Amino acid sequence: MYKTAFISGASRGIGAAIAKTLAQEGYHLSLTCEKNKDMLTDLATELEEKFHIRVLTFVGDMSDYDFVSRVASQTLADFGQIDVLINNAGISHIGLLTDMSPEEWNHLIGVNLSSCFYTAKGFVPAMVSNKQGHIVSISSMWGRVGASCEVAYSASKGGIHAFTKALAKELAPSNIAVNALACGVIDTEMNDFLSLEERTSLEEEIPAGHFATTKEVAQAVLSILNSPSYLTGQIIGLDGGYI
Repeated sequence: MYKTAFISGASRGIGAAIAKTLAQEGYHLSLTCEKNKDMLTDLATELEEKFHIRVLTFVGDMSDYDFVSRVASQTLADFGQIDVLINNAGISHIGLLTDMSPEEWNHLIGVNLSSCFYTAKGFVPAMVSNKQGHIVSISSMWGRVGASCEVAYSASKGGIHAFTKALAKELAPSNIAVNALACGVIDTEMNDFLSLEERTSLEEEIPAGHFATTKEVAQAVLSILNSPSYLTGQIIGLDGGYI
């Protein structure tokens, strides 16, 4: 029996690493990105040729409910089922909260948090019908403790944690596990703004002594998917001991 997975924000970084890991496990994939159409198309071609799976690709804004709804409908029409939902799309904003515009706030909350509601609206009914499924949201350690000058980002990730715990209780009777992975500092383009001095200083603060790789995040996600459905409603830290 084949397996299917949806991954948002999959053209690069964590999303692409998860896509590669699940493709290697034989999952057919439905992938989205907001801007990097060529990168997403290249990734899909690579995975189809290497692992002999089917990959659907969609380009659009995950904060747009109509877009997400269309993606879910087409994914279910093509694959007939959904086994795994990975909420990975996310953006950051660094600066004083008082300098942030309402438009910037609303867009960040839309991409990071509202998109989790939109994907659930689109995919959960099919999971409930099949009485099985896994939902994993990629979150952050700042959703647990908050970060200065990243108030909106921290709020969106804290929202994901509450969303995860509550939805897990709703879906447990249907054998659907809902968890979040609270990542620490990951070596992605999101952290390219750090100078070498800042990067070195931050690495020294992390007990593990280094940034995590995207492959490590993907391996953690796979471990969650391979766990029994009794593991649900959990915010699982992957931060090298930082928090």
